Amino acid sequence: MTRPHDPGGPVLCLAGPTAAGKSAATLAIAERWPVEIVNVDSATIYTGMDIGTAKPGAAERARAPQHLLDIRDPAQSYSAAEFRDDALRLIGQIRARGRIPLLAGGTMLYYKALRDGLDDLPRADPALRAQLDARAAAQGWPALHAELARHDPLTAARLAPNDSQRIQRALEICLVSGQPMSALLGRQAAQPGGGPTPAAPPLHLLSLEPSDRLALHARIAQRFDAMLAAGLEDEVRALRARGDLHPGLPSVRCVGYRQLWAWLDGEVSRGQAREQAIAATRQLAKRQLTWLRGWEGKTVIDCMAPDAADRVVAAAARWLAGERP
Repeated sequence: MTRPHDPGGPVLCLAGPTAAGKSAATLAIAERWPVEIVNVDSATIYTGMDIGTAKPGAAERARAPQHLLDIRDPAQSYSAAEFRDDALRLIGQIRARGRIPLLAGGTMLYYKALRDGLDDLPRADPALRAQLDARAAAQGWPALHAELARHDPLTAARLAPNDSQRIQRALEICLVSGQPMSALLGRQAAQPGGGPTPAAPPLHLLSLEPSDRLALHARIAQRFDAMLAAGLEDEVRALRARGDLHPGLPSVRCVGYRQLWAWLDGEVSRGQAREQAIAATRQLAKRQLTWLRGWEGKTVIDCMAPDAADRVVAAAARWLAGERP
């Protein structure tokens, strides 16, 4: 039987929707076993974005080594393919040190890329994205959604007319490849030198999921208000004052940041920005939970339970002892 620290053996993962208590559960595991945390989060990768991403602070980082934090400037991008490469490298390095890799976070696209491999899609085209952003500013995203529907009706049918990030990516793929994204999904990408992408080790998931969705919604609102009290507005102001960032960037599109940015641009009131950010966070949590429901063989822990972190530790202990659900 493979052990969790064996090369090629299963890797322990901790996932859940935003505000599920992943950070507390992760640190509870780290207090008991020699783990190194690989963050599975598309927002905490950015420097200068700490409050709104709930990034682990210095005290938390001192309790366990943490990877993939502060690895990009907000003006830069970071793809699921880059995450997959980084995660596979880190898993090998952590195991070589005799420690246990723990993947933790809520960016489900990254988990999918690691578990299932990558679709053969064209890389991002910054110039084309800038053109699409300019057109959206003039015409609105619903107009670009209608254009996407002409190129790729299957993809357009599953996207909301104002889902700017996904509409932009789908149009980019259509215009660069000459094919609809829906036709390319499922076709595995090859390595730059040829051949299939390397397989990831099996992943065992501890999934924090709420027994009461409304209680999670209340926690989301409380969490965002705590971020505002901690200085999130000043953090967004500092990013906006740089002058080289704009709402078309993945960093500025992060939930909470894009709504406060719109307030600072005078597009909405502060109260509207708060409500929109909370609503967007709830929608994010819904998407995360929808994706998690499709993961077979996971261990589910009620994130609303008062002892959720202890339950995660108990589930991790069973798994590390060699038990399987």
